[in-house]
Amino acid sequence: MSVATLVRAVEEAQLREDRPQIDPGDSVRVHLKVVEGTRERIQIFEGLVIRLRGDGLRRAFTVRRIGAHNVGVERSFLLHSPQIDKIEIVRHNVVRRKNLYYMRGLTGKAARLKERRD
Repeated sequence: MSVATLVRAVEEAQLREDRPQIDPGDSVRVHLKVVEGTRERIQIFEGLVIRLRGDGLRRAFTVRRIGAHNVGVERSFLLHSPQIDKIEIVRHNVVRRKNLYYMRGLTGKAARLKERRD
């Protein structure tokens, strides 16, 4: 058995099956496990998926939200990370690009996306 085969087998064993199919343009709510001292709590980060990259165990996505004082906050997550408790998809939006970097320059009504009806 080659090293690549062993690595692939270990990675497949760590893939999380409870993760939904997310796409760029989806509004998501990511529930994170946060450890503060000896206590653990769930923190929710809600925003728009502006980037997906990687494959398999290295699959990652970036979520952008507007924080306090209209400051944009972006955070990247590994899709199969044990730090993520669950991912809720709030809504699917219609987008025509893979990376939505143009959303960084939009504010207010210009930053709205049309909801995808499946």
